Amino acid sequence: MSFTPPFKYISAPELAELVKKTDTKEVQVIDVRDEDFTGGNIKGAVNSPSENFTQKVTELVKEYNEVPKVVFHCALSQVRGPKAARKELDPDSKQEVLVLRDGFTGFQQLYRDDPALVEQFNKMYHD
Repeated sequence: MSFTPPFKYISAPELAELVKKTDTKEVQVIDVRDEDFTGGNIKGAVNSPSENFTQKVTELVKEYNEVPKVVFHCALSQVRGPKAARKELDPDSKQEVLVLRDGFTGFQQLYRDDPALVEQFNKMYHD
């Protein structure tokens, strides 16, 4: 018996395409990094630190329940991002819950020079 997580992964290029679609609110990015949020983020991302995420998850679900895709990530999306994605989804929701493969680290390596995709980038925190 294998374990199938209740979410799928999304690649950085797939997410970049969704973030650039400014005419619709098709995606909400939830960044669960803690103090490592400093130094840049995906444009429009909401920071909900993992250290108090459990207390805020119900509020987040209500706030973004009309958004078709919710993408969670942390620095590498190996622990905090996937853990947050598992807690978020209402079983009756039509919302698609995704985790950003390679997290912000992978995303910023590709797009840190694109202000349409990355805000407040500070190279000092990422090399």
